[in-house]
Amino acid sequence: MKILVVNAGSSSLKYQLIDMDGEKELAKGLVERIGIEGSRLKHSAGEKSTVVEEAIPDHEAAAQLMLKILQDPEYGVIRSTDEIGAVGHRVLHGGNKFTASMLVNADVKAAIRECFPLGPLHNPANLMGIEACEKVMKGTPQVAVFDTAFHQTMPPKAYMYGVPKMYEEKLHVRRYGFHGTSHRYVSRWVCEFLGISPIGKKIIICHLGNGSSLSAVMDGKCQDTSMGLTPLEGLLMGTRCGSCDPAVVQFMANNPLKEDGTPLGHPISVDEVLNIMNKKSGLLGISGKSSDCRDIDDLAAAGDENAILAQEMLVYGIKKYIGSYAAAMGGVDIICFTAGIGENNDALRAKVIEGLEFMGAELDPEKNKGRGEKVISKDGSKVTVCVIPTNEEIMIARDTLDLVTTGKVRDH
Repeated sequence: MKILVVNAGSSSLKYQLIDMDGEKELAKGLVERIGIEGSRLKHSAGEKSTVVEEAIPDHEAAAQLMLKILQDPEYGVIRSTDEIGAVGHRVLHGGNKFTASMLVNADVKAAIRECFPLGPLHNPANLMGIEACEKVMKGTPQVAVFDTAFHQTMPPKAYMYGVPKMYEEKLHVRRYGFHGTSHRYVSRWVCEFLGISPIGKKIIICHLGNGSSLSAVMDGKCQDTSMGLTPLEGLLMGTRCGSCDPAVVQFMANNPLKEDGTPLGHPISVDEVLNIMNKKSGLLGISGKSSDCRDIDDLAAAGDENAILAQEMLVYGIKKYIGSYAAAMGGVDIICFTAGIGENNDALRAKVIEGLEFMGAELDPEKNKGRGEKVISKDGSKVTVCVIPTNEEIMIARDTLDLVTTGKVRDH
């Protein structure tokens, strides 16, 4: 069966077509600037690639263009949309309703809509992608795969906040966690890669990219994760501040600054402060120059003090989470690095593991060099340290295949 994986953003639609017989990627692409001047589609299939520039007013038009290029005589890989057995959609927030992927129906769409306040930038776009595909692919099963689902095994002591309990009971204010599809894939695959069972194993996953999160996984189940009610909590990220004293929000609202650092002269709203914390903070806010870890590394190497500070803050934050999760689980057997930074930045990996010898993690400098799926700890290291490239798309495709063929999701 061929599965189409879709990840819809507010002005974009990313897709990948996978033949589940061998799990082969047939084609992938990105429709960007939907509803904005200069909209276009970038598409590749094997060695062939093309760019289509035309007006794309909405997500339905984007979905139609996606299907058109997939059937194109020169760049396409299917003759008819009938060859697509189902569509799997990445959905950011499933709240506390979903512990697994679900076939989309009216109730599922209503639940995604209920989570709009929890994922205001992503959930509305995710639903638009689902409904666009429903319109242009009538009768084709649609599956929602939730970023939050894997983390729903956390115990209350990990997901509760110390605010009056009625806020969790009435408004569902709690830790949810994100990047769950990636954490689930990596925590499963590293055990297969090492030829061991997940039962009895304590694993820390470091998903490090422009958005970053860590998870503590024991017996294959998530015990804790660094992101919270929203993806803002946790590590310093590309443009997100990560965890800080909640009173900082009030202080910044009452004492706002202009771009040049001079006083604005009047208070701003909480929403405006959160916009700063989400989009103008993190590596960008500390360095003052870039949100890209590669740029930060180059600037730090050239002696830029703010870039060095940003780099140190990121490494220090990762170390603190690794240490706290090891303490919470009573030890750690495996530490995994994944996602853009985790998979590609060997210097950062070395800095993170440096000093963790006391807990049994010893890095092999030669093994750590470069990219690829591998063990990077020394022979005999008590803690196995690995690099495992993530593959959220194949996880979405597997869940989609399971639901349309058997009605339930396997523990991949």
